[in-house]
Amino acid sequence: MVSVVEVLCLLLVSVLWGCTNPFLKRGTEGIENVTSTNKVLQLLAEAKFLFLNFKYLVPFLLNQSGSLVYYYTLATTDLSLAVPVANSLTFLCTLLTGRLLGEEFGGARAVAGMFLTMAGITLCVISSVDNKVSPLKQNTTQAAH
Repeated sequence: MVSVVEVLCLLLVSVLWGCTNPFLKRGTEGIENVTSTNKVLQLLAEAKFLFLNFKYLVPFLLNQSGSLVYYYTLATTDLSLAVPVANSLTFLCTLLTGRLLGEEFGGARAVAGMFLTMAGITLCVISSVDNKVSPLKQNTTQAAH
């Protein structure tokens, strides 16, 4: 059965990934103005721009800490539950955080997509919990006969 800790870890991953995405996007503003004479120096100049940019570095580190929690969770949680839940909720967190920061939301289609995503996540969780409980019910039913 899915434990509360596993669900909380998946929620934490989704929040860390999803809420940092809009901030990472904002942190890269101005990178197009970084120029250099050749490709190697250009790459180094862009890396310097990003990693000395506090607006990029903090969300990047939070995002990467979400990846660490995700890898921990993958070791303890069923993959058929962990991957869709984490990625779908990340998408929702990204949309909501972007909206709070004033980005375009997408209107009624985005809202419909969020509801469909939540319905899908709910089905995944119910299916995962039901699969874990079903063998127990079968054993109880067989013992009664």
